[in-house]
Amino acid sequence: MADWSTLPAELLNLVSQQLPSSTDVLRFRSVCSTWRAAVPPPPTTASFPILPNSGISDTSWGFYLSKRTIYSLQSPLTNHSSWIIKLERDNPSRMHLLNPLARSQFRPLPNNFPKLFNFFNLRVKELGEEYALQYINFRPTANSIGEAGNLYMEKVAVSNNLGNGFVLLTIHVSGKLVVCKSGDKKWRVIDDLPSPYDDVILREGRFYAVDNTGRVVLVNSLDFNVSLVANSIFGGDKKFLVDSDGELLLVDMYLSVGPADDLGFNEGFEFYEEFDCFMSERTVKFKVFRLDENVGKWVELTDLGDRLLFLGDNCTFSARASEIFCDDRCRGNCIFFTDQYCNRDDDGLWKSRGVGVFDLESGVLDQLVITLVIPRCFGPLLIGSVQLHP
Repeated sequence: MADWSTLPAELLNLVSQQLPSSTDVLRFRSVCSTWRAAVPPPPTTASFPILPNSGISDTSWGFYLSKRTIYSLQSPLTNHSSWIIKLERDNPSRMHLLNPLARSQFRPLPNNFPKLFNFFNLRVKELGEEYALQYINFRPTANSIGEAGNLYMEKVAVSNNLGNGFVLLTIHVSGKLVVCKSGDKKWRVIDDLPSPYDDVILREGRFYAVDNTGRVVLVNSLDFNVSLVANSIFGGDKKFLVDSDGELLLVDMYLSVGPADDLGFNEGFEFYEEFDCFMSERTVKFKVFRLDENVGKWVELTDLGDRLLFLGDNCTFSARASEIFCDDRCRGNCIFFTDQYCNRDDDGLWKSRGVGVFDLESGVLDQLVITLVIPRCFGPLLIGSVQLHP
């Protein structure tokens, strides 16, 4: 049997450069002392400076940019399905556990929640990463910058080169694209706006943006010029871009507006004394398109195969059903998404968030439950997990 610890350092270094994520590099280095000596640790995530407010909002001092990473975790000793978690680190000693498809944190955590976070006893895969802009108001009660108000709700795409700084692309309240790069004192608004933009994404080091008609453009990160990639796809109400298995996908979400009694509310609620009718926007179906880059056109997909698409508030990503689920109960060809359902909130408004799954083959749409669990098979090694229950 070959002694893998004797492989040349040059070869080990070349192999490590092909690993897709920092988590893979860490696990690669943990194999033995020889491999660890041959491969440098992944670079520490650059700390982002306070971003300027000028050109974006009149209500805050500035912006803080935070990074979150989405993982799938599975025990190699059991046949349990994977757990999907999202972690945010606002300083080296503190992390937050968030809903994997939404912006909210899990609070409060259970009393028996373990403190140790150890990936070495688990199969770990990075599914995606996201960035979030938070308004900085410096509230007196905030004890860290990570507690600034997370009020900026648009998608953010970031190209972060540790040597040359970063470039950030997001969507202005007007629907236009705005950019900010290292050293800028003011945001730059891109005037290209045939229709308001819905989504932005960084793919293979390049920025893409889609408007609400399905028109996709490429944004040059050097001069911020915009070039057309594909023409519009009319039909749905909200567009998402997903980088999946080397393909750029466009997911078209169709929404419907219906009265509250269509959602099963009790007619005796006091709410109906104040309003004659309450309307709620709900997701009813999706269509998926693949970009044919040779001709710059969208091609509709009716079968995703083993793929699962996830549409979150701040990110989109895909995974293989065979990597997430341990049996045939849940197959691929599905879209997981956040949806709105109605509930009376503290401000008196009926609003909340749900998670749904859409089967692209059958057209069936169901609700899911996201729960915070501490699997016994992981013992005290897991900080927490989020499991999707069909």
